[in-house]
Amino acid sequence: MPLSATPAEPRATVSTPLSGPLSGPLSGPAPTRGRSASYAGAALDLLADRPLVVLTGAGLSTDSGIPDYRGPDAPPRRPMTYQEFVAGPEAQQRYWARSHLGWGRMRRADPNEGHHALAAIAPELLITQNVDGLHERVGTPRLVALHGRIADVVCLACRRTSARAALHEQLASLNPDWHERHPSVRVRPDGDVDLEDTAGFVVPSCSCGGVLKPDVVFFGENVPKDRVERCYAAVDALRDGDGALLVVGSSLTVMSGLRFVRRAAALEVPVVVVNRGETRGDPLATYAVESGCTPFLTALAARRGA
Repeated sequence: MPLSATPAEPRATVSTPLSGPLSGPLSGPAPTRGRSASYAGAALDLLADRPLVVLTGAGLSTDSGIPDYRGPDAPPRRPMTYQEFVAGPEAQQRYWARSHLGWGRMRRADPNEGHHALAAIAPELLITQNVDGLHERVGTPRLVALHGRIADVVCLACRRTSARAALHEQLASLNPDWHERHPSVRVRPDGDVDLEDTAGFVVPSCSCGGVLKPDVVFFGENVPKDRVERCYAAVDALRDGDGALLVVGSSLTVMSGLRFVRRAAALEVPVVVVNRGETRGDPLATYAVESGCTPFLTALAARRGA
């Protein structure tokens, strides 16, 4: 896909009401007419020498072999909510039986060129909605894992955190033939898999007797306040520093990521959204670029001399 084409002329500024604490008229940079690959060149020019905050989603990790949630080839799914997980042992058994298989595959994924490009760009803050830990693997500085990391485990009783690798070995010992019985299940972006029959799977408890949960934010659970405040502060700082917000590989379907786009647009901070397929942030974007994440990010790194 070419990343140097001339964009179409942007249309006039629009006013869009915002919900929650950001309610009020929006008068930020003029959004483009829909999304197009032809906006890539102008988007690269816009981002070439500005301070950046970058928000990444599951689409960035597809080149590492991890499927995304809502891309063109993503199957329909309904993830387990936090309320379902804490409802009782049966739901926890179902979650860990599937997640044990998914983690066995996900932990073998390697960062792709897009992850490396972002680490080289070293934005003012990188906010990721991904739980796969691939940004950490390449040493990305100034990183907020908004939804946590699937490589960590937390006890819901004593709140002690531990490494997922240790639990994985314990689960393998308690369920020695589980992988052999389910060799070809499809892995999801959150480390879950498509599996209905989870009967007989043995789930250990914490040493205190409490319930173990991956240290990630489930649907129905709130992102920790300190993470959100750090992200808002970074977006706010873009206004005074003539910076821009870049969104890569996220459909922005959930508010946990969309709120930062709304914040930037309300502050008249330029927003670039790069994704395959439409996003909820497109109407607020200065440029909505139809592109894969890796080619755009590697081109941006080269443009910035990273």
